[in-house]
Amino acid sequence: MELNRKTWLFVGAAVIAGLGAIWWFGLRDTAAPPAAVQTAAPASTDAPGHITISDDQIAKLGIRFDSAVAAGELPLASLPAIIALPPNARVAVAATIPGVVTQTYVVEGETVRQGQRLAEIASREVLTMGADLARAQSRLDYAAANAARLGQLSRDGVIAGARADEANASLREAQVDTDESARLLSVANASGSRGSYTLTAPIAGRITTASLQTGSSVDGTSAPYVIDAASRYEIIAQLPERLVGSVTPGMQVRLPGGVGGTVTSVGTTIDPATRSASLKAKVSAAPGVVAGKALTIILLAKAPDGAVQVPASALTTLDGAEVVFVRGPGGVTTRKVGVGGKADGSAVILSGVRAGESVVTTGTSELKSLALEK
Repeated sequence: MELNRKTWLFVGAAVIAGLGAIWWFGLRDTAAPPAAVQTAAPASTDAPGHITISDDQIAKLGIRFDSAVAAGELPLASLPAIIALPPNARVAVAATIPGVVTQTYVVEGETVRQGQRLAEIASREVLTMGADLARAQSRLDYAAANAARLGQLSRDGVIAGARADEANASLREAQVDTDESARLLSVANASGSRGSYTLTAPIAGRITTASLQTGSSVDGTSAPYVIDAASRYEIIAQLPERLVGSVTPGMQVRLPGGVGGTVTSVGTTIDPATRSASLKAKVSAAPGVVAGKALTIILLAKAPDGAVQVPASALTTLDGAEVVFVRGPGGVTTRKVGVGGKADGSAVILSGVRAGESVVTTGTSELKSLALEK
């Protein structure tokens, strides 16, 4: 009997201990959630176009952002063009008096300033012109002295006044002859005493033709030097028919390298073969601006209010529409955009993005894949 009592006491204690253990572990389960629950990432948002992505994932995928900025210009079109010289920007320097070249000062391709010496030419005609000037000057001196003497005699009543008038007329003729001889030498930039004249640059620019050599002769009918003004050029382009009427003088153009120009004229006649009209613009001298060079220019218009500029790499297509990925809380958002034009690695967006917002410029293909999986 005593044994049975001990057995039952032992069994009861074991049962009680087991129930206590069950209660203890059950209490721990309800008091503290598993560590995995405590550190779980927030659930993805279900907002349309939103892609939940952490900063660590952004760094691992190499995603980079750039800010949208307000756009001042809107690219209208890219036009084939050629650089030319304005009609008044090319000057020929003529050797109008026959002679022999005694010295040259410049070579082809050299840049010269206005008035700079180009060549020295000895000429027999210049010697003759110098002699004519000397004779005219002598006659002028004699006529002046004679007019003064006869004028005094006429005032004293010694001779008739007609003789004094005749002397004054001869003086005026001698003055005209002297002035004309001096003018001819001056125009030719010649020295009668040396018997030579100097060719000088009438404008500043670059020498594109230089055909004189020391010892060669000139016949008075050639233009041995041609100078192109180096400060201004003209752009001649073909404007598509669809833009004729909407493009006006004063609008801006941009050349490769960022060189800017201004539209000066727009043709109103459509070429039936090319379905385009001529467009001309002026541009200042700059590196890469060379007469005769073919290039593509960008025609620009004023951007509408609210338009922004972003790198062209920010644009991609999704479901047939152009989109950008805009950074937001917890990731990025897909935005459909209205594109106004692209040029020089940039795009102008008319709608869908505001100035100051950050758009993805690198890593759009990875985000596009994530967007298609949603």
